[in-house]
Amino acid sequence: MDRRESIKTLLMSSLGAGMLFTTPGATKAAEEAIPLVFANSDGYGRTPKEKARDERLFKETFFTEHELETVAVLCDLILPATSTAGSAGDAGVPDFIAFIVKDMSYLKTPLRGGMAWLDNRAKKKYGSVFKDCEVNEQTALLDEIAYPDKETEETAPGIRFFRQIRNLTLTGYYTTEIGFNDLGYVGNTPNIWDGVPEDVLKEHGMSYEKEWLEKCVDQSKRTDIAEWDEDGNLLN
Repeated sequence: MDRRESIKTLLMSSLGAGMLFTTPGATKAAEEAIPLVFANSDGYGRTPKEKARDERLFKETFFTEHELETVAVLCDLILPATSTAGSAGDAGVPDFIAFIVKDMSYLKTPLRGGMAWLDNRAKKKYGSVFKDCEVNEQTALLDEIAYPDKETEETAPGIRFFRQIRNLTLTGYYTTEIGFNDLGYVGNTPNIWDGVPEDVLKEHGMSYEKEWLEKCVDQSKRTDIAEWDEDGNLLN
């Protein structure tokens, strides 16, 4: 099983328990804010007060241009495009992270400090900041900090940072339409009931009356609200 398939298996097993991203010390309200829906319509599940706060945060800027570019590179290294699914960048995950870091201010210092650590590490080893390194150099740097069991005193800050940026990337990606499609997750969908099977009806000597079939099993009316008369008879 490849890395992306492993991630998908992990996520499908944890959907009922919430998404991946949690941070020690985060408030319950902050954790609940993570699966934020980014939309411009009036009906995207936010109260007027929450919408006003969202609008204020959207207008604020925290990351520098250099940091935004670094986040974009990191996101696509963590979740690159495949033959069947777009990358984290395609799903707008860098914008998600740019918003979340303003929404959850306790992330500002760890993420900014983590990117500074990564740039310093890249310059020390390859002579360039992380985003300007060759892809093989970038992946080599991430390999040093992607595995907690290989932690050293030197790489510990990078490992903490990578855990945060990876979890933010996965949370952002797998709460988008692209991510849901990649998982094959369709959410709650109504079943189609077309009545008791004919062989079962025959076994019990039963059959449907044409009138009830038209009222109860007509799929063209499956979204209609049933109406009853005063005697409890189904009208339609």
